[in-house]
This record gives sequence, structure tokens and C-alpha cells, in this order.
Amino acid sequence: QLQASGGGLAQTGGSLRLSCAASGRSINNYLMGWFRQAPRKERDFVASINWNGGTTYYADSMKGRFTISRAIAKNTVYLQMNSLDPEDTAVYYCAAAPMTYAYTKNPTQYNYWGQGTLVTVSA
Repeated sequence: QLQASGGGLAQTGGSLRLSCAASGRSINNYLMGWFRQAPRKERDFVASINWNGGTTYYADSMKGRFTISRAIAKNTVYLQMNSLDPEDTAVYYCAAAPMTYAYTKNPTQYNYWGQGTLVTVSA
């Protein structure tokens, strides 16, 4: 089970940190990813971190603003979001894919999903 949290309301230029706590499985055994879905839009890839934490990937629009990381002891993956823009408003989901993937932005390759946490960025 994946439990996402940390969403809320932020102002333009502000920051939020999302958390994804895993239970029942170790994040060491998965590629962990973050996706987001804005109203009336498709679910888009945000970032991923591979099974040993050595490889991270970001969507182009998130590079330099968002950072994915993990805390093994807490079995938790984080998404630090800085310089937020109203276009970042979306429901953010964490997901897990087989560890054989070093990187994938294809949501169909992720087997497990959290419930989503809403991020709203005001102008």
C-alpha cells in the first residue's frame, strides 16, 4: 500500500513537500515514481527514483524545481517542490514499478498506486 500526503495550498513561488509512505513492501524493491493529473488532463510523469536510489529522472518542466528522494528507514519517498506555479496545480500520485526499470514515465508500467494528494497553487 502507498499512502501519499503533504498536499495543500501554496502560493506562486512557494514550496511543498509530498510524502509517499509504503507499507507491506520495501521501496528498495521498486522503481518509485510521482505522477500528477490536472483537471481534464491526462496523468503525467513527474519524477522517479530507482530501486537503489542511484538514478533519478524528471519531466523537463520539473527539472531544477522538484527533487525526488527517499528515506529507507521510513520506507518513504518524497517529492520536494519549489518555485511552484499555478500550472503545478494537480492531484499528485505516487506509484511503484518493477525494479527492473531504471526509469519509466509510462504509467501503465507502474503496478501500485497511492490514493493521490491535491496540490493547489494560487496566483
